[in-house]
Amino acid sequence: MKKQVFRQKFRWYFPRFVTLCCAILFLIRPVIFAISASAATPSPTPTVEKPAEPKPTEQKPAEPAKTPEQLEREQKLIEADRLYRAGDKAQAIALYQAVKPPFQGATEAKTQAVITEPTQLSPAGQVYWRESEAGLAQNLESRIFVPLELLVKEVPQFIPGQIRYAEALEKYGKTEQALAVLEKAATRYPNQPELIKAKVAALAKQEKWIDASIASRQFALLNPNHPEAVALTALADDYQKRYQKQLRSRLRGNLIGGIITGALGYALTGSLFGPLTAVQNTALLLRGESAVGERVVRQAKRQLDLVDDQEVKDYVTRIGQKLAHAAGRNEFKYEFYVVLDDQLNAFALPGGKVFINAGAIEKANSEAELAGLLGHELSHAILSHSFQLITEGTLSANITQFIPYVGGLITDITTLSYSREMERQADVLGTRLLASTDYAADGLYNLMVTLRKQEEEKQRTLPPTWLASHPLPTDRVNYLQALIINTGYNRYAFEGVEQHSAIQAKVSKLLKDHKAREKKKGDIRTERSTIQE
Repeated sequence: MKKQVFRQKFRWYFPRFVTLCCAILFLIRPVIFAISASAATPSPTPTVEKPAEPKPTEQKPAEPAKTPEQLEREQKLIEADRLYRAGDKAQAIALYQAVKPPFQGATEAKTQAVITEPTQLSPAGQVYWRESEAGLAQNLESRIFVPLELLVKEVPQFIPGQIRYAEALEKYGKTEQALAVLEKAATRYPNQPELIKAKVAALAKQEKWIDASIASRQFALLNPNHPEAVALTALADDYQKRYQKQLRSRLRGNLIGGIITGALGYALTGSLFGPLTAVQNTALLLRGESAVGERVVRQAKRQLDLVDDQEVKDYVTRIGQKLAHAAGRNEFKYEFYVVLDDQLNAFALPGGKVFINAGAIEKANSEAELAGLLGHELSHAILSHSFQLITEGTLSANITQFIPYVGGLITDITTLSYSREMERQADVLGTRLLASTDYAADGLYNLMVTLRKQEEEKQRTLPPTWLASHPLPTDRVNYLQALIINTGYNRYAFEGVEQHSAIQAKVSKLLKDHKAREKKKGDIRTERSTIQE
């Protein structure tokens, strides 16, 4: 009996004793190594270090002073802004037009007027249409696709032809090709509700809920007064919920996998940090966009050098909130932060948390240009681009890796491989937000022109940081110009030069002081290192 009790106790205590011993060895291993290393390494002989020779200070070339022409232009814009704010828009517009030259040689011709009835087609187009009808009735592929391909190629503005071509492709199992046809047509004619609804329906059939939600919401945001806007907003919300449900199912599976992987990692390494990261991130993603933004913004605020000046913060927040109010995603708590960095960069976290560098304020020539940059980044959050890419591409990754600047956390959220279509959507919606909030609609366009000039300057070997994580601005200048022309957005509205210039001066001083402090810290670290050696 005593032997049996002893065996039971032994079986219970022995594994726990071994585990405890391993844990103790794991914890004291660094101490043992440190003692061994210090015993094996002879103490260094004290030496008298020569004082380090001062390094030549790198002088940045001074910013060129504004020319008389630039100063005169600035004064005219300030006067035009005052007139615009006072309600004298006719005189203000006359001044804006005198200062801002018209677009020179639009690179894209105006989009042809859409055709919605077969009777509006040319004789050849009507033949293609009838042939495709006959082919569908007889179920003959060659008689369906040949005329439809010719019709879409020769008369792309005939919306029913685009929709019928996509439906025929889908009928014969060519779903990806059908979606590509609708994507291309919807990009060219974004204000056609029947086309957008066809695209949304095709996405929904493939259970691409987030893409369907984005397409629906974009139409509603760009066309707020359209009769279909309310229905498409409701559809966007419904598909967003379906995406969340689909995501929760996928994440639960990922959570189980994370726990299993984490348990294995703990057994091998004795570290809990790996599995906790995967599990915590999965649980966080389950809570949705706002939760992700709230979590990451807390770490970003701890690790980034942020501007404390209340006037600068209020300025950026006022612009951002004005744009956010026009966006329609009222479930987000929008917050705006300014980073003490002289690079032209900005990024948005899911849920409407936007960070913009002080360098962006320095390099933007007006409030409208700064609003254009903020509107672009806001649009990524409003259209759920970043959340989509995080959930679909990084389910097991540490979410905090998407904060730039900090040690190893160098992956800007804007480098999450935004597709060219996503960037275009953010540009289009950002410009729409500018126009709908009474800013000059070419704010983002003008910023792209500035960046293109910087890109073309041969003496600059590195482009602005924002360009490193976004498509180069040449194409964007072209299609933004065409967008403003085709939609009739007002270029001759509020620029906001006077206050922006005052904030620019303050930001420049803040950056200069910050650099001086950082240099002093670096000098102290170097001095301490020299003394220790």
